[in-house]
Amino acid sequence: MSWITVVWSMNAAACLTLAGIYLLVWCKQRVSWVYLVFSCSAMAAAAIAMIELALMRADGTVEYGVIMRWAQLPVWVLIVSLVVFVRLYLHTGRPWLAWSVCGLRTLALILNFVFTPNLSYRSITSLRHLSWWGETVSVPVGVVNPWTLVSHLSLVLLVIFFVDATITAWRRGDRQRALVAGGSLIFFTAVAVGQIVLVVWGFVETPFLACFPYLGIVAATAYELSSDMLRAAQLTHKLQMSEAALHDTEGHMELAANAAGIGMWTWDIARDEIWMTKQGRALLGFSESEKLDTERVRSVVHPDDHELVRQTVERSFKSGAESEAEYRIVLPDGQIRWVTRRGRVQFDRDGKPARMRGVWFDITERRSSEEHFRRVVEAAPNAIIMLDNEGRITLVNVQAEEIFGYTREELIGHPIKMLVPERLRFPQDWYRHGYFADSRARLLGAGRELLGQRKDGSKVPVEIGLNPIHTSKGLFLLASIVDISERKLAELEMARQRNALAHLSRVTMLGELSGSLAHELNQPLTAILSNAQAAQRFLANDDVDLNELREILNDIVAEDRRAGEIIRRLHVLFKKKEMPKHSDDIDINEVVQDVLKLMRTDLMNQNVTVNAELAQNLPAVTGDRIQLQQVLLNLVLNACEAMTDCDTLECQLLIASKLENGSAVRVSVTDRGGSIPEEKMEHVFEPFFTTKATGMGLGLSVCQTIIKAHRGKLWATNNADRGATFHFSLPVIFAPETPNY
Repeated sequence: MSWITVVWSMNAAACLTLAGIYLLVWCKQRVSWVYLVFSCSAMAAAAIAMIELALMRADGTVEYGVIMRWAQLPVWVLIVSLVVFVRLYLHTGRPWLAWSVCGLRTLALILNFVFTPNLSYRSITSLRHLSWWGETVSVPVGVVNPWTLVSHLSLVLLVIFFVDATITAWRRGDRQRALVAGGSLIFFTAVAVGQIVLVVWGFVETPFLACFPYLGIVAATAYELSSDMLRAAQLTHKLQMSEAALHDTEGHMELAANAAGIGMWTWDIARDEIWMTKQGRALLGFSESEKLDTERVRSVVHPDDHELVRQTVERSFKSGAESEAEYRIVLPDGQIRWVTRRGRVQFDRDGKPARMRGVWFDITERRSSEEHFRRVVEAAPNAIIMLDNEGRITLVNVQAEEIFGYTREELIGHPIKMLVPERLRFPQDWYRHGYFADSRARLLGAGRELLGQRKDGSKVPVEIGLNPIHTSKGLFLLASIVDISERKLAELEMARQRNALAHLSRVTMLGELSGSLAHELNQPLTAILSNAQAAQRFLANDDVDLNELREILNDIVAEDRRAGEIIRRLHVLFKKKEMPKHSDDIDINEVVQDVLKLMRTDLMNQNVTVNAELAQNLPAVTGDRIQLQQVLLNLVLNACEAMTDCDTLECQLLIASKLENGSAVRVSVTDRGGSIPEEKMEHVFEPFFTTKATGMGLGLSVCQTIIKAHRGKLWATNNADRGATFHFSLPVIFAPETPNY
């Protein structure tokens, strides 16, 4: 066997061995993709070594061309793998340069299979058999393909990419990787590129020897990867040693941090011996040299708290979790102080309690503050209720007992829902589903009715202020409750007075509309009289036409209904009526049309031309139809009075409706009269303020009260040219939603 075959085979074997090793490493560490990329590059280098051996042993030009064509495939794998390796291992390299190298190499691979016999040669005319180091090897003789410059350009860019990445890694401080990995990539790639270019263009007559520089690249990168794995193993060993050293002190450090270094202790359960720091001995009144056991420590516990301490220790033995208890101790001088005890049990191999570690710290001042807080709560003028995060009552004062009729014992420990009417309990479950997710001060019940339920089942209107309180036991909720029954009664009285004022406004409008209403009633009454007289004449004749008499009676009935409808509208509009508690769904366009029918004759007498621009398919609003008619009627009357001095052609009134922002319906009344002075604009809705010589100043004030009661808005604007526009908007009806408390 020739030495060439042995050397090139050993080259391939070395590359394959390294590829197999790091492929196994990657299988164990799937997240480290750099090992898989290195394995691919090593296998490609092995394939190149075997291809170079086949080229040296080729017998014909056709065989040589085919081998060179397929040689481009492992070369492409090697170059792409090296680019990815640099990006993963050195964490650097310009992305655009990396994509340029891979793109040009892929283009060269495609062109290689397009041209015949391959990308390097347009044609191979013959093979020259040279004696090389005692062996005969084949060297091609042919015409170079100019497209091979694409392949050479990709190799040049590859070297530039390696140089740029190595410099960046060096400047970043990662100098060992830059020197070993980056330096080997630059040097061996440059050697391989130079040898390939010289052979292809015929400057030297030697076989292709790129596999040896590629072996150098593989060996250098494998060395660096092995060093990294060795350092990782050393760090892992040091970490394990550190964890073992810290394991014994972990309990002390954790509890000392929680307790801020106050009163640390350790209890050897088997020996019944207790070790305690100086701070702990001073806290419990023990001397520094005194021997401590459970009996001695129990002797300083207040007699009323012995059972609490015993139960805490037993629960800790059973669960193994950290335990905590607050209790009183009695010092040698008779002073009583409050302490918090925290402890954690350690178990032996048999699962039995072996040791307990913990801390004590003095909470006397905190307990004193809590007692002071309870006294302040008790003296508060409002009802005070404190809740935990489960919605259970933990504290109440005497005012809460008076409002709801329960005793303190009947409230403590029970859920707050017992103070809420049954029909409102689910949506008012704010203490669990709303407030603790967003703990901030807020007010419930302002501007709307919020009900509580007394012990006897009666309802009481309340207003609740919520405030979060952060304690050592977690977040608590402090509710300040005010009985607003008297306020509600005062609001009802004000509403009655407001309704009386609205009725006075309607009566005033009745006087202004009396002439128009008389004309409206005169027409049907005149028609009824004429038809009745005609019927009498027909009946006086012997020959009576029953069909004609029937038509006369039908006309009398129709005119009577018309007169009755006018009277009904007047009766409903001007009767004294309170604000409705149950509103109807109203089409605002129908309200506009009803008002225009009512004022038709009056508008004609004043030569006012009305244009109605009513949007179609408007959603309904909720409210009282008669009161909304009153608002619109008042606005139209004001608009007509504003145009008293205008020419006939200028007396134009525009009533428009439209949907506003998808959530409200707006109605606008626009006149062509005089504008409202800017200094009076903000006063036009005040009671008893008027710009009319004979006005009472009640109309717009009543209109604003009605619109506000319907949760709407009323405002005025001056037109750009002349006149003014009064607008009011009302919220539309949506599907009911679950209240958010």
